[in-house]
Amino acid sequence: MNMKLLIGFIVKFIMITAVLLIVLAWIFDVPVVDTLLISLALTALSYVMGDLFIFLHAGNPTDQKTRNSIATFIDFTVAFLLIWLVGRILGSTSEELLVPGLLSAMILAGGEWFFHKYVDRRIMPGYNIPARNR
Repeated sequence: MNMKLLIGFIVKFIMITAVLLIVLAWIFDVPVVDTLLISLALTALSYVMGDLFIFLHAGNPTDQKTRNSIATFIDFTVAFLLIWLVGRILGSTSEELLVPGLLSAMILAGGEWFFHKYVDRRIMPGYNIPARNR
């Protein structure tokens, strides 16, 4: 695995874990182990699907704002659904997960907006620059 990709994964894991520990574990009393499992699952899924696939390939390659908007919306949706689904598997009810899932997903979507800029600049620099401008 490319070292830049691994560093990006670690940065994303730290961001997601910090948000979920605060929102799920601290505010809503979700067990820390459950929160860490949700963080790991969400990081793996959203990094591969949201950052390395959708963000890099959505829309015009030179239109970072449109690609970022599409990927951030997908990341919000995936975060909410995954928190809800994993929480259900771990024994919570749908009602118990609605507010924590939505709050976590909204905060994470804000972080994702900046993380996508980091992906463009540090992880995949030049990936979406037309060949004539490289």
